[in-house]
Amino acid sequence: MGLSWQDWPSGMVERLRAGLCIPAHPLALRADRSLDAKRQRALSRYYLAAGAGGLAVGVHTTQFAIREVGMHAPVLEIAAAAATPNTLLVAGAVGRTEQALREARLARSCGYHAVLLSLAAWKGTSEDEMIAHCQAVAAEMPIFGFYLQPAVGGVALSTGFWQRFAGIDNVVAIKIAPFNRYATLDVLRGVLEAGAVDRIALYTGNDDHIVADLLTPFTLAHGGERVTLRITGGLLGHWSVWTEGAARLLARCQAAGTTIPAETLALDAAITEMNAAIFDVAHHFHGVIAGCHEVLRRQGLLEGIWCLDEREGLSPGQGELITAMAARYPEWTDDAFVRAHLHEWLSD
Repeated sequence: MGLSWQDWPSGMVERLRAGLCIPAHPLALRADRSLDAKRQRALSRYYLAAGAGGLAVGVHTTQFAIREVGMHAPVLEIAAAAATPNTLLVAGAVGRTEQALREARLARSCGYHAVLLSLAAWKGTSEDEMIAHCQAVAAEMPIFGFYLQPAVGGVALSTGFWQRFAGIDNVVAIKIAPFNRYATLDVLRGVLEAGAVDRIALYTGNDDHIVADLLTPFTLAHGGERVTLRITGGLLGHWSVWTEGAARLLARCQAAGTTIPAETLALDAAITEMNAAIFDVAHHFHGVIAGCHEVLRRQGLLEGIWCLDEREGLSPGQGELITAMAARYPEWTDDAFVRAHLHEWLSD
């Protein structure tokens, strides 16, 4: 029998809907590209100490290739062991239905609460096929929907798709990450038309507009009325670095209320500029994972920036750009926080 969000521990769904800081968890490797369990555990400890309310594991930032090298289950288990009772655990689920079901069952066996369901493997298929896939996985685990930008392998999805998707009862949240304002509105409209505004938590994955997403009251016309939807939290690769700053940023956006100070809105540009360096926008995201690793390496959380794919690394000039961003916006980094606690996170 599958897991429903209604089976979650008391207060968990309310915390999800209120909005959490959820880092997309990286992978800690040794120089020989074997799993560094000690540093993998340290990363989870860091995120939770920094104010993260959840962990997303086995997702893009963790590197999908963990499934091919025997690291999938160990990586899920390490994060679950580090979690507190209040930690929302989200596991990535990829591939066609048979694989996604297998991964959902693994996540459930490890104590995870939901799966972040990627539809990248369904490119070129019909929306009917994708909805049937989502329904099958939802019978096993609560689903965190995921609108991935087509530029990095995602599938373009219509408002009608999102309306049907939001109608699946075991959908608890959607990570909106098309890096496109029109497509972002398609998701919101779909949730609204499905009558699922109160059930489905909306999370930003739009790393190019994190602050704007969190501050905007998305007021849409529906049934002769105006309905306001809010993106309350974030599930972001960007938040896998400088996470204590990310948690402060989320809290500031949540506290802004209806009269948003100009200086708070102005943070959108600064945070987006920081993201451009980490995610290697100048080279079409080639160094996105290595960029996250580089920040964590400088802080001592990772030993190196090794990726499972030996071709992945920093792009020319990316390291210098990360240095420049940290110097420009030190208030949104957390180097001092990490220095103060690194020893305890690395201890056994």
